Amino acid sequence: MPYTVILKKGEEKRLLAGHSWVYANEAARIEGKDANGSLAEVRAADGRFIGKGYINHLSKILVRIFLRSDEQDDEALFLARIAEADALRRRLLTDCCYRAVFAEADNLPALIVDRYGDYLCVELLSLGMDRRKDVIVSALVRHFAPKGIYLRGDAAVRKKEGLPLENGVLYGEVPDRVPIEENGVKMLVDIKNGQKTGYFLDQKENRAAVRRYCRGGKVLDCFCNSGGFSLCAASVAEEVTAVDISQSALDQVRENAALNGFSNIRTACADAFAYLREARAAGTRYDCVILDPPAFCKSAAEVKDAYRGYKDINISGMKLVERGGFLVTCSCSHYMTLPLFEKMLRESARESGKTAKILEVRVQAPDHPALLCAEETSYLKVFVLQIV
Repeated sequence: MPYTVILKKGEEKRLLAGHSWVYANEAARIEGKDANGSLAEVRAADGRFIGKGYINHLSKILVRIFLRSDEQDDEALFLARIAEADALRRRLLTDCCYRAVFAEADNLPALIVDRYGDYLCVELLSLGMDRRKDVIVSALVRHFAPKGIYLRGDAAVRKKEGLPLENGVLYGEVPDRVPIEENGVKMLVDIKNGQKTGYFLDQKENRAAVRRYCRGGKVLDCFCNSGGFSLCAASVAEEVTAVDISQSALDQVRENAALNGFSNIRTACADAFAYLREARAAGTRYDCVILDPPAFCKSAAEVKDAYRGYKDINISGMKLVERGGFLVTCSCSHYMTLPLFEKMLRESARESGKTAKILEVRVQAPDHPALLCAEETSYLKVFVLQIV
């Protein structure tokens, strides 16, 4: 007998508004018996049908709803959802590198599909989605006809779902480096070993936008990873310094710079916090400083410490910018909300003795859509400041 999750009184409101997550502490009781990871029906305390989704007794997110009627979780459904998600991207984008499926935002919770030309990189971040792996791969092959599909199964959240951390080819063949072109810049993406699915596609349009602030100038790109911002900057800047703590990431920066014939990028393998402080002490100045750190907080409990970390690098960043120059500063944690991030920047400006103008406030690229009913899907914020 399939599972039925009966919610506590009032817990259905968020779900009826379109949110998909049912937390374990929102359930009054669970009826029926089935395999963990199977479809479970969710009902309000008064018996109203809310929807169906995959259940996981090991996770704080008990059920992730994605069926709101009598639909079946068969290949036809996955194919239709994937096609609908991809149709949006094809309408908005002109290249072949984008996030084709963005989990909850595309009504396929815990499924991430990034397209890099003829290759797909997939994340299966829940037990239920992992159990449907073969069906999902079949649907992806039918829709995209890719040369290869690679599973990135090393995200920490898989442990919370009771899943192993494992990477591997799911279909066809996948090379060690996948060639792409973004914003007119050629790159080789390591989808097997790079962070996340190999590249941060959510910053694509923001990388293009910063070119206007880098023209003819001296640029510092901290937490550069494989060089997305650095390469875009180098296409218009006099010189770019790319800083990252990972030597392998910097090797990719140099490889990608050579691919484009850029000779104006130098790399520095260093902890960005320390590098910023040392540059301040040395009196170094830049026309544009870019700060795109990893998420400093992955839970609400870490926000206080993360706030201090963001403040540290932004005070340093502001002090390194020449008068009239620019600071491009980012946060990719949804716990660091936009109002909180802006508050931190105000404090940073005051404590650094700088006056800053907000020129732009940007978010994640449109191939990473956010649901108004699910604030967790809205995570990236980018402030462009002029320091005067």
